[in-house]
Amino acid sequence: MENKKIYWHLPGFYMFFNLNQVIINLMKTKPDLFRDDYAVGSVYGTFPGAIWNGGRAVFGTTQKSVMESVISTYNRAGVPVRFTWTNSLLEEKHVYDTYCNLIMEVANNGKNQVLVNKPVLEEYLKKTYPDFEYISSTTKRITSVDDIKKELERDYKLVVLDYDLNHDEETLKALEPAADRIEILVNEICFPGCPRRKDHYEAESRAQLIFDAGNPFTCHNLKDRPCLAESMKRPAFISADDVAAYADRGFVNFKIVGRGLPPEMAKESYVYYLAKEDKRDEVSRLIESELKKFVRK
Repeated sequence: MENKKIYWHLPGFYMFFNLNQVIINLMKTKPDLFRDDYAVGSVYGTFPGAIWNGGRAVFGTTQKSVMESVISTYNRAGVPVRFTWTNSLLEEKHVYDTYCNLIMEVANNGKNQVLVNKPVLEEYLKKTYPDFEYISSTTKRITSVDDIKKELERDYKLVVLDYDLNHDEETLKALEPAADRIEILVNEICFPGCPRRKDHYEAESRAQLIFDAGNPFTCHNLKDRPCLAESMKRPAFISADDVAAYADRGFVNFKIVGRGLPPEMAKESYVYYLAKEDKRDEVSRLIESELKKFVRK
């Protein structure tokens, strides 16, 4: 593999705040433990209770001072915060939500990003907050090469590939000229081609909009607690060693899933993908040691 910078996009900027701080700091202070030319490209997710959020419903609220602290901590480390504004049920009335606009105002410093999938919100955001980088979400379920190319012709920083296409050679070959603007999910726990994926996205979006998770979506495919070992069994999985082959073709943006999933899955995924193979045990121990410091505080 040529010396290309490979960017990793990590889940749960708020829910996994401590874990993300630990891994970002370790990659900077102990680079010999991690794979060469790896960097954190962004941290994605939401503050609790934001109705624009999609993919996974997250309830609660966050004070403005906490928002400011979280965002500035990542930005000082050179890492963009990426908001998952991908609620698939949004209408025009929702774009004026006070809380969500407050989040955007706090993060409006030219260093952060937004994932989008709904035109009504995307148009409002680009007009109101032009200093953010905008990214086309995988939740759009775009699987046609021609349609992906149309997305790439727009002003998105990145287009997140539908993971059904992770190993589709015809698609990957066609996208190579713009490979550096494609982001690939490496460890998705869902099944490719799942006929209920759209229903799942809508169920999470509805729960977020009405602040009610009373009728959670039940996935008939997911029978065990989500973990990295389970994602490895999925056809869309991309192994740590396979990443180099993608990078050789120009694909240098990779997304680790984990938002709304057990923190242990995020932790083991970070170790598996980011650490050198013979340093994984050491990195795992360091993570545990550093996380205990947060508990003592």
